[in-house]
Amino acid sequence: MDNIILVDELRKTYYMGSEQIDALKSITLQIQQNEYVALMGPSGSGKSTLMNLLGCLDTPTAGQYVLNGTDVSDLDDGELAEIRNKEIGFVFQTFNLLPRLSSLENVALPLVYAGYSKKKREERAEEVLTMVGLGDRVEHKPNELSGGQRQRVAIARALVNNPSIILADEPTGNLDTKTSIEIMSIFEEIHKNGNTVILVTHEPDIAEHAHRIIRLRDGLVEVDERNENIILASDPSHRYLNK
Repeated sequence: MDNIILVDELRKTYYMGSEQIDALKSITLQIQQNEYVALMGPSGSGKSTLMNLLGCLDTPTAGQYVLNGTDVSDLDDGELAEIRNKEIGFVFQTFNLLPRLSSLENVALPLVYAGYSKKKREERAEEVLTMVGLGDRVEHKPNELSGGQRQRVAIARALVNNPSIILADEPTGNLDTKTSIEIMSIFEEIHKNGNTVILVTHEPDIAEHAHRIIRLRDGLVEVDERNENIILASDPSHRYLNK
């Protein structure tokens, strides 16, 4: 299988006044196409910094990052924005939906930047909303939807451009247990359909849905292992249903 992500001795240093903060000290890892990876670590471990670099929201101080065959380590802001729109679908804990737009308009937004016609945008947006179970909510605005439905809209928006990677940052952080399981079952489907999924979470229950778990500590990879106890959200005997 091909590596979709190749990270070699990635470092990120911040300066606050005269103080130097090494958020990432030296990270080397590969993620293959269609892997399902959880990125974990305590506060200050560097997982948010690594997520920002993997998502092309920031550039490294040193080291190399090759995303789907393109070295993105030294790209400028405009080039990074183009890569983000084409290669990466983001799902955030806070949904990041525009309140005045309908579900359909929120989902179609990335396609505006990609230059699709209005008709094509609406057709594709409706298609992915149906995929996540919201075909009957296309005209609803975010304030007319539950938290779980809003996250489904956010997932549909992440999928609309057929990205190489879905990058989800604490996607169940604002949701109750039952809704979290429903959302994780959607990620399972996305992974089954061939997408690479990278999940950033501090919750062990959520990380156990992934097939590989990478734990960071103090800006370094502490553990990188296969998950031998994968939880399937779609399993009716799910052990967290009755918490």
